[in-house]
Amino acid sequence: MTATAPVRTPAVPVRRAGAAAVVCLGLFMLGLDLTVLNVAVPDLQGGLNTSTAQVQWIVDGYALVLGGTVLAVGAFTDAWGRRRSFVCGVAVCAGASLGGAVAAQPWQVIAARCTMGAGAALLMPATLAVIHHLFPEARLRSRAIAAWAAVGGMGGLCGPVIGGWLVEHFSWRAAFWINLPPAAVIIVLALLLVPESHARRRAGFDVPGALLSAAGLLVLVWSITESPHRGWTSPAALTGFAAAALLLAAFVRRQLHAPAPMLPLSLLRVPAIGVAAAALALMSFAMFGALFVLTLYLQGVLGFSPWQAGVRTLPLPAGLALGAVCAVPVRARLGGRVPVVGGLALVSAGFAILATTTPDSDYPHCAAFQLVAGVGAGLVAAAATESVMGSVATERAGLGSAINDATRQVGSALGVAVQGSLLAAVFTSRLSASLTDLHAPAPVAAAARHSMLSVPAQAMRLPGPLRSGVLSAARRAFTDAMTLTAIVAGVVTLLTAAAAARWLGRPDRPHGASPDGRARLRGPQPAPREEERPAL
Repeated sequence: MTATAPVRTPAVPVRRAGAAAVVCLGLFMLGLDLTVLNVAVPDLQGGLNTSTAQVQWIVDGYALVLGGTVLAVGAFTDAWGRRRSFVCGVAVCAGASLGGAVAAQPWQVIAARCTMGAGAALLMPATLAVIHHLFPEARLRSRAIAAWAAVGGMGGLCGPVIGGWLVEHFSWRAAFWINLPPAAVIIVLALLLVPESHARRRAGFDVPGALLSAAGLLVLVWSITESPHRGWTSPAALTGFAAAALLLAAFVRRQLHAPAPMLPLSLLRVPAIGVAAAALALMSFAMFGALFVLTLYLQGVLGFSPWQAGVRTLPLPAGLALGAVCAVPVRARLGGRVPVVGGLALVSAGFAILATTTPDSDYPHCAAFQLVAGVGAGLVAAAATESVMGSVATERAGLGSAINDATRQVGSALGVAVQGSLLAAVFTSRLSASLTDLHAPAPVAAAARHSMLSVPAQAMRLPGPLRSGVLSAARRAFTDAMTLTAIVAGVVTLLTAAAAARWLGRPDRPHGASPDGRARLRGPQPAPREEERPAL
């Protein structure tokens, strides 16, 4: 039986769909872990007596390591084996989750979260590369990538919902325990259903390039994450950004002169890759920053518990899933530019709704923003990802996935940092002025400078008229600050839509591919091995 013969049998689509479902389930677990602890901060502080800096590392260590290493690991995945990378990534995440669940000290939880990020860096690019290998047919691949984008987005956006429920019914430790049963199932099913695939190249793996990219991105993501707390112009932040610039410049120089570069920079000059990746990064900047602001608004202004606040963010993943599904027929009929540009315009429209929030607004106003922006984000995520993956040869599917993943992670970290810093600065400034006019006691002013969520608790200790005045001032200060962050995010996505309309066209044939669409690298290449062909 030839390698392609099973493709003609009726059972093939079922098995391929099963394999795709397995990797999507792994991606959902990864996205969930990114945000599941966001609403568990008070429980963490009470259970482990952690400092603010330690909590920051517990929450952000996962994304820091993932964002910093995913590009290098994605390139390595192509040579090492995509299923192997996926299974090992799930296993590392499971082992680290067990360590976090039984941790007795803050440093142990931090180590567990950072190790989970390393596992996620193995897992994440392998998911999309496996889908690219499973579905060489453009139409089926487009549908599979839309499902991948929907599931991945829903994992991250459902994190606050699941995390809130776990915290209210168990404790923060449950956010680690929850990974173990699905991880075991995913590993078994992956070994049974997912075919191994990897590209054999004569040139060796670019180890110096991988180390420079990992170091540069790690320092960059660390600087972005720490700057809101240390100050954007603090010596640590400026040193970090300078070091990241030097490391990434050295990486670019290495890629220009290496005989077998890890990331051929010519890839980024292809509009269907470079422009689509930029659109994904800036959409992530807007949406993940908004999710951070939204959880604070729902708890601090509208007064919902962590679980109630998490449930009220469900319109966002619902809209994202709808947008990802709609992206398939839109892209098939009108090309990739229309869903990307239209999706970014919808995201901007959602932020326009959010920017009209007033102190008297209620939850339906917030839900309208989530639905509109969520549909737009789903359109962008599915169409832009398909644009990137449809423009790289099968030989570089892992690298293409890593480009997609790295830009999204950096954009997400930047969005939370920038929008969070802007929100805190405007809120503190507006509320401090109002508290001075109200002659509020010093503890209330200190609470306003320390945390937005601690103001209501301090206000409840005040006498009736003063309590009402402080709560009203806090609500007004927060909505003013949220309006500004919404305007910034909306302008960013609108400008991105204009850029995509100008430069993003229909994807060309895969970069590095021959005119018949088959993968080809420069120079003589060995014949593809049996497992490199679609074998299901």
